[in-house]
Amino acid sequence: MILSELIASSLKTVNLNPDDFSELLIRLLDYGVISRDESQIEAKLYDRYIICEQLVEDYLAPLKVRIQHDSKFKFVRLYPPGASVPGMIDSESEAFNQGFRVKPNQQEVAVILVLRVEYEKCLREGQVDEKGCVLLPLEGLAIAHKNLLRRSLPDNLGERKAIFKRLRQLRLINFNAESDLETAESWISIQPSITSFVSSEVLDSLYPQSPTPSRATTTNPSEEATDVL
Repeated sequence: MILSELIASSLKTVNLNPDDFSELLIRLLDYGVISRDESQIEAKLYDRYIICEQLVEDYLAPLKVRIQHDSKFKFVRLYPPGASVPGMIDSESEAFNQGFRVKPNQQEVAVILVLRVEYEKCLREGQVDEKGCVLLPLEGLAIAHKNLLRRSLPDNLGERKAIFKRLRQLRLINFNAESDLETAESWISIQPSITSFVSSEVLDSLYPQSPTPSRATTTNPSEEATDVL
């Protein structure tokens, strides 16, 4: 039996047609993530994933693509061969390093680090909503960025919008409209999937749970974190 026939046969057992399965896989491979709270389209695709979860895993397993499914916050994220996945044991014999993974640029990494620290602060203070999200004003983000990394967000509005749009595409933040990014009084929502984008080691170096004798370092956190994001 050829692969397409095997897939079609398996889909029949869960009452799903091949076109629906194909649409789900294309979206996952294209975006790398599906979040049920993002839109009606992604809600439909997430529910479809639940139906055929094992089949998706079996289909992607030969490619060594790893899947993180957070059933609490209802999102699915794909990781390319060689990527570390929170809560999953890494293979010691993994043949790949970065694979086809597209890494965030340095400016995006810097903002992701700041967002992760702000999320952790709110998490420890119990300021997280029922969906695991945290609201943060853009003015607060700018101040935190300056204090944590000792540098400002890009002055150019277009560059800042590009960063935020990229992070929304990665389902790390959300905002109502692009125009919301034009004033410091606007708010963004940090999504719970941010926790899977920064390793605990990097987070502890930026925002330790208890004071340490020395915080001195010669390494730029955003450069160090590039390999763990």
